[in-house]
Amino acid sequence: MRLATDKNSIVLDSFAGSGTTAHAVINLNAQDGGNRKFILIELNDYAESITAERVKRVGGEFNFYELGATLFDDDGFINAEIPREKIFDYVYFSETHKHFTPSDEKFLLGVDGGIAYYFFDDEELNFDLLAKIRTRAAAYVIYAANCTLAETELDNFNITFKKIPRDVPRI
Repeated sequence: MRLATDKNSIVLDSFAGSGTTAHAVINLNAQDGGNRKFILIELNDYAESITAERVKRVGGEFNFYELGATLFDDDGFINAEIPREKIFDYVYFSETHKHFTPSDEKFLLGVDGGIAYYFFDDEELNFDLLAKIRTRAAAYVIYAANCTLAETELDNFNITFKKIPRDVPRI
C-alpha cells in the first residue's frame, strides 16, 4: 500500500473478499495520518456479513450499497422487474447524459438539442404510433419493438428508429 499510494489516494478493490484491502488502507492511514479512501466491490453473498463486518471491526467508516436487478436479463432482453421510470432514465441518460423527468406524455423520455426521445416498450413503429406523438421537434429518436415504416418515411419525418432490446445501449 505504501508503494502504490499517497496519503490522499483512492484504492479500488473489485474483488474485495474478506476486506483485506480496506483493512490495510485503514491501518496505513492510522500510521501515517493519511486520508486514503477505498472502494470495495464484492459480488458474493458474504459482502455484508463478512466484508463489511471486518471493515466495521477495524474501525473503518464506509457506506454499504447493494445493487438492484440488472437492466438486461440473461437472454439479453430488458428485465421485466425493472420499473419503467428506471428504464427511461437509463435510455435517456445514455443518449443525452441528462436524467429523465416524467412528463404528461406517456412515452416521451425528453427533448434535448431539438431531438425528442421516445421509448415505446413492446409497440411497433408505424403511422398509428406516430399519431401518439404530441411533442414537436426537429428530429426524433424512437425506440420500439419493431418498425414497419419505410426508410424514406423515417427520413421524411426525421426519425431514427432504434429496436428494443437490440439498440438499447449497453453501458
